[in-house]
Amino acid sequence: MSESLAMLFGPDGALAGALADFRPREGQLKLAGTIDHCLEAGQDLVAEAATGTGKTLAYLVPVLLRGERTIISTGTLNLQDQLFRRDLPLALKALGVERKVALLKGRANYLCLHRLERHVSEPELFEDVMDELKRVQRWARYTNSGEISEIDDLPSASRVWPLVTSTQDNCLGSDCPFLSDCHLVHARREAQEADVVVVNHHLLFADMALKQTGFGEVLPGAETVIIDEAHQVPDTAMRFFSRGLSAWQVRELVRDTLAASAGAAGSLKLLQSPTADVRAALDQAVSACVDLPPRGEYGALRRCIGDFRALAGALHELVRALDPLAERTRDLSNCAERAVALHDGLQAFLEGRDDYVRWFSSRRGRFQLNLTPLDVAAPLTELRERVPATWVMTSATLAVNGRFDHFTRRLGLDSAAELVVESPFDYPEQTRLWIPEDLPEPRDPAHTERLLEAILPVLRAADGRGFLLFTSHRALQRAAHWLRAHTDFNLLIQEDAPRHVLLDRFRSTPNSLLLGAASFWEGVDVPGRALSVVVIDKLPFAAPDDPVLEATLKAVREAGENPFTSVQLPQAVLSLKQGAGRLIRQWNDFGVLVLGDPRLTQKPYGRVFLKSLPPMTRARGAAEAAEFLRERLAA
Repeated sequence: MSESLAMLFGPDGALAGALADFRPREGQLKLAGTIDHCLEAGQDLVAEAATGTGKTLAYLVPVLLRGERTIISTGTLNLQDQLFRRDLPLALKALGVERKVALLKGRANYLCLHRLERHVSEPELFEDVMDELKRVQRWARYTNSGEISEIDDLPSASRVWPLVTSTQDNCLGSDCPFLSDCHLVHARREAQEADVVVVNHHLLFADMALKQTGFGEVLPGAETVIIDEAHQVPDTAMRFFSRGLSAWQVRELVRDTLAASAGAAGSLKLLQSPTADVRAALDQAVSACVDLPPRGEYGALRRCIGDFRALAGALHELVRALDPLAERTRDLSNCAERAVALHDGLQAFLEGRDDYVRWFSSRRGRFQLNLTPLDVAAPLTELRERVPATWVMTSATLAVNGRFDHFTRRLGLDSAAELVVESPFDYPEQTRLWIPEDLPEPRDPAHTERLLEAILPVLRAADGRGFLLFTSHRALQRAAHWLRAHTDFNLLIQEDAPRHVLLDRFRSTPNSLLLGAASFWEGVDVPGRALSVVVIDKLPFAAPDDPVLEATLKAVREAGENPFTSVQLPQAVLSLKQGAGRLIRQWNDFGVLVLGDPRLTQKPYGRVFLKSLPPMTRARGAAEAAEFLRERLAA
């Protein structure tokens, strides 16, 4: 390890001088030194750095000192913003170096001026969202970045967002009349000129694939690729390499085709019939899907297959009708390309492919058809080999029982160096772990209510200040209903507002509980006394009706391995580590972790979960956990 790094991370170094809350950490220095060595040697690295390590500075300092062109990819938009707006400026200031940095998100995060103006000018078609469109139009006049996250008073599920953002399908590219003012174009240009670009995993993979297919390159070529929150990479890659189509995509194609035909003389007459046929075939397919379960594998679509084949035939006819018209306008050309892509995606789904699973999701007939690869190691290995860079993959949750096999096998990382860095926090002193006794089995309908009854003294001792994390939205809603009826806590419920809005309210509103599932298990950072209790209702085993998981388990079983120990258990352990990691975020934090699943003490595999957690002091009951909180809060 270089002496300069040891000095920088030391008690009298540049980092201590520039950062008020900086503390020298042995694990941070070890991680930084290992990264620096791997960058020098050109060797990939997989590193688990537990909460409190300070992994962000540990990779930023070697990268910024070397000055090589670097892509840093994070798991979420929130982490992207934090890295770009807080961590990078602090690191650059501390090191006294100048590097050009840029933030780049996927196109769905940027306002599309063309689509905004087009939809605002059609009040008869968009009357139900016109107030929201007008609100976006007012914001558009003064925004510099065009990032729609700046508008925090519109729900994330609002119908307005697809109307004011673009997709690769409907972007007009160089023919757009707003090209010179395009926020996405500006962001991409800055990224291409930057030394350090902060992206997210999906955008990274999308660009790597585009570069290899010859359609262009969004991101600059890099000598170093840092993957933070790397535990998300396998699932992100699996989604990225999927094919298929959705009812919404087809409906948008029909609408955009008719709109495009209005701008090309004679086109409407030629396109009216094929678009009507597509719409009719789509309506029939949606009707056939109304009674489908929320998701399932291909076999459950047996009675709908004829309708999907009819839709494929109608799309084929639309492709034929659009082909001779494509050169008339950019809009028609765009629609022609989309029609081909949707037709081909549907055909691929109907025909199937070896080592891929066909599955669907459906909500009131609005279907999404997916053809998903079971193994992404091969395509990811191929992509990495074609990008001449050193790859550093790090996260707080990559290892199971100190081993990386589960992660490296999924990504095809055979020759990477490996490192585990333990947390510097004093968990035995700062935390208590309580596993309530006498709770019913997780499948028992009364489990949620019984758990809430048990933890109520702990929540009251903390005056709220709690995250309640659930493995299902159904349990979350049951909990919200019970808490409203039996307590006076201020409840903040996932999907009632954007995540960052809920977190701001949680930090600033006394007596609050935040109830979340899925995305709230990770990437949520609430240090200090605002968060003193984390409750996890059940062990986070993946839903048994997940078609991709079912197919994966079948493939593992056929390969002669145990699917539970090879797939289900490691994935659940990593998820639990993520959820538990919300509790202690800094040196002076304290809190209680409540795990409401009796399998932790009743099943042999429960020991694997408990061994994966930090060394927390066990509380023997609610009274002991509540007293711990009262003493700490009174100090």
